[in-house]
Formats: sequence, C-alpha cells, structure tokens
Amino acid sequence: MTNYTKLPAVLLLEDGTVYHGKAAGKIGTTTGEICFNTGMTGYQEVFTDPSYFGQIMVTTNAHIGNYGVNEDEVESGDIKISGLVCKNFNINYSRKMSDKSIQDYFQEENIVAISDVDTRSLVRHIRDKGAMNAIISSEILDIDELKQKLADVPSMDGLELSSQVSTKEPYFYGNENAAHKIAVLDLGVKKNILRNFDHRDVYAKVFPAKTSFEEMEKWAPDGYFISNGPGDPSAMPYAIETVKKVLEADKPLFGICLGHQLLAQANGIRTKKMFNGHRGLNHPVKNIIIDHCEVTSQNHGFGVVAEDIEKSEKVEITHVNLNDNSIEGIRVKGKKAFSVQYHPESSPGPHDSRYLFDQFVDYIENK
Repeated sequence: MTNYTKLPAVLLLEDGTVYHGKAAGKIGTTTGEICFNTGMTGYQEVFTDPSYFGQIMVTTNAHIGNYGVNEDEVESGDIKISGLVCKNFNINYSRKMSDKSIQDYFQEENIVAISDVDTRSLVRHIRDKGAMNAIISSEILDIDELKQKLADVPSMDGLELSSQVSTKEPYFYGNENAAHKIAVLDLGVKKNILRNFDHRDVYAKVFPAKTSFEEMEKWAPDGYFISNGPGDPSAMPYAIETVKKVLEADKPLFGICLGHQLLAQANGIRTKKMFNGHRGLNHPVKNIIIDHCEVTSQNHGFGVVAEDIEKSEKVEITHVNLNDNSIEGIRVKGKKAFSVQYHPESSPGPHDSRYLFDQFVDYIENK
C-alpha cells in the first residue's frame, strides 16, 4: 500500500469561501463545478459515472474508501470526477474482495482530493448558494493565486462535454444472437445500463456521440437508446438533431438522464440549469400514469422546463419528483418514445425502476 502523508490542502469556491483540509489522492491542483452526492455507499460507481465529468464531488457520507476498490464495480473505463472533497479518506479497507485502497486508486488515476473538511458546513453552503465552480490544491496554498486560476474555469452552463467522454469507435455489448438489437448513442453511457439490456436479450451497438441517425440506421436496429452524460443539453445540437430524426422515422426510443433532456429539446421543450441538481440514491419519484412511487438514483444538474411541457401538444408528463415537483419522465404522444430523468439501472440503489427497460423491450416487440 502506498505511503500516505497528510499534507495541507485548500478548497476555494467561486464565491471566495475557503476550506482548509488535508491532501488525499494525487498531489496537485484540479478545478470543476462543485456538487454533492448524498449516497451512503457506491462511491466507486459515482466516481466512474461519466455524467460527473467536469465536476468536483463532495460526499456527504462521512467515510469514503472504507471498503476499498474493486475493478468489477466501475461504470466506465476510469474515474470521471475532476476531484473529491470528503470528511474521512480511509486508506485501510475491510473488504477482502477489494483490489486496492482508494489512495492507490486515486494516485493511479491522477485524481486530486481533499479530506478532513467540514462537509456538513460545505454542503449547507452549496445548498444555500447553489452550484458553482471550485478549485482544490495540495501544491498551491496561496489563495490569491488560486483565485486567478479559478477565474479561468468555464461555467457548466453552455458547456458541451459528452463528446469528450463518449467512445471514439463503435463497439458491441451482449449476445449477437439476442432476440433484439438496439443502437446506443453514447453520450457517457454507464456500463450497468448496457448490462440491463443484455439481461433482457438485447444486443447493443454503442456509437460515438456525434454519430448521425443515418449511420446508426445502416445497422438496422430495432430501437434507439439515448444515454446519460455530462454537460448542458442545449449545447448539443448534433444530438438533438439525431433524436429528431429517430422520432421522424417512428422508431422506438428510450432516454435516460441527458437522453431525457435531449428528447425534451427535440420536441421544443427547453432545459434549464438547476440551482443544485439531484444527486443521490433515495429520491422519491411518482409514476403518475400508474399512480406508483419509486425510490430512485439520480445524478443531474440540468432539468426540463415544466411550463413548456404543460403547454406542449407533443409531449406529456409521466413522472414527477415528490421532493420538488420537477419533471422526472415524459413520453411523446403517438410515438413509442419515452424518457426518465433518473437512473433505472440503479446500481447502487433500489431496483424499483427496472420495469422501464422491460417497457422499452415491449415497445420493440410490438412496433
């Protein structure tokens, strides 16, 4: 196990707030939009979720790293968060099946972190002031110098990031002799989403973010999946155009998270940057079609504008968030096209929403 010396580190927020702590992970400097996740477990899945690309993660759970790292529990090829802020960065771990410590993991992946921070105070501050950019450094402790570096960091509002995390070349996932095949537009897809399709006898071909509908259609898929991913959906005209063409061709379509926002955009419904976003494993969502409540896993900083949907003749609401009444699901009238803002693959988290994958398969079988 790598030696771990707790050197001083600094967290500076865009509004000038400063938190002092101890260095963890790689010694260095990192920037991004700061946000917090309320999950009690699943830190490795969170770190590797491509939707977090460009963000500094604050974990509200007091202990991070206590069960180590297992290479089988990743959602993508590497860590996607820009940096980590936590209370206790635990080097020693208790799980025998783990491959390494979180310190070794972060050093190998070149991820800067800060521990020994009063995360309760920090999260309350972010909740009150909203999402903002931040900088972590364990090599620069001068606040004025950090302020200069932070001033150069672009806002997440208007930022296109999916093309940076998407696959560079198409690839296949699942059994080539499966009953159905789908085209996946990879905007930052999580591995467990692909596993859920494979478990339902669906063979997937995963395409780079900027692949055209015409190119995907050459494979003659039975349906289209628009994945989760990072960044501002309004800054992705290429993906909006692809979704429009899928709808025009009257193909079955399912979108998750960013895919949900793009389905809205393709139907003339605006998206907006949320004050804080939703990130955690226990968000209550009501399916208003069947009058059923689900406990959901969520990770998003943008949402769809409810007023636009209420005025729309094309789209109707299917799911709402019971905490703040934000829109969590929509479907297109007269089409086999639907989406949800949350993550039904839910790993970690409950399995309340897995029926959505079955619904998509039903659409394909009855197209």
